Amino acid sequence: MITIFSTPKPFTDPHIAIIQRNAIQSWKMLGEDVEVLLLGDETGLEQAAYELGVKWIPELERNSDGTPLISSMFELAKRNGQGKLMAIVNADIILLPNFVKTAQYIAEQDKPFLLMGQRWDLDVRKPLTFEGEWQSGLLGIVKREGKLHKSKGSDYFIFPRDAFPHFPKFAIGRAGWDNWTIYHARKENWIVADATDAITVIHQQHDYSHLPGGKIHYTLPESDENLRIAGGKRHIFTLFDANFRLDREGRIRNAAFNPVKIKRELEIFSILHGDIPALNNFMFYLLNPRKFIRHKLPKLARILGIKGKADEIRGDDL
Repeated sequence: MITIFSTPKPFTDPHIAIIQRNAIQSWKMLGEDVEVLLLGDETGLEQAAYELGVKWIPELERNSDGTPLISSMFELAKRNGQGKLMAIVNADIILLPNFVKTAQYIAEQDKPFLLMGQRWDLDVRKPLTFEGEWQSGLLGIVKREGKLHKSKGSDYFIFPRDAFPHFPKFAIGRAGWDNWTIYHARKENWIVADATDAITVIHQQHDYSHLPGGKIHYTLPESDENLRIAGGKRHIFTLFDANFRLDREGRIRNAAFNPVKIKRELEIFSILHGDIPALNNFMFYLLNPRKFIRHKLPKLARILGIKGKADEIRGDDL
């Protein structure tokens, strides 16, 4: 069995309510091998869980700002869930049957693993009808109108039940926690696999009106706190840092190596083997001299015309 757990937003915004119900219903359609746990006491969540026939667990630890803590989510999911596999999934993500098939295949591995992948962004404004060949119909729409999201942030993780015995107290829905999750799995020498080719997940687009000022979470103080808990920017890993990938049949392959990937592996070698901050920074800037000039010698950067986007934590959008 796979235990899917999530912390939905309040069901007060009509659009958010629609896409969350769509997502949760798609999880229910995955069959008897899947159980769904909805965590938290957000407005409308109890009623939605009852109507959708999934388990609701209101007791959820929060930080001083009232944001749910992921450590509490993991603890509650393991205490109340029955699955040998666990999956934390954003509450706006539609899942298809290849999610279960792929998860069960990789679960046959003896080594601990972390499974994740890119999402397809799609504008969904109406409740979906989960009847007949709804999956193929939806995939057709995704093919015509969807867009594959870049490999930043993660909308789902699949992992064995005994993984992450002590998860840090990150704030959910703020940047950085998912990046640390990937870093931790690589540091522990797990199978960290990009499942984009094997698992199709559909993200229903939405705005950020639920966040302070309606701005994306990268700029929030809670994201800065997540970054501190993660151990700093050098622990901000992304899907690009996976050391394996799954092909379309779900078979495990080595990650595709190219000059950019080789450079990145050199950057993170000291992080994964020793993790000495001074050495980590030295290796990073040695391999990224333009960033060294931009970060450490801003006046010279202006003279040379070296420009770049402001550094951001790339996290999820729960």
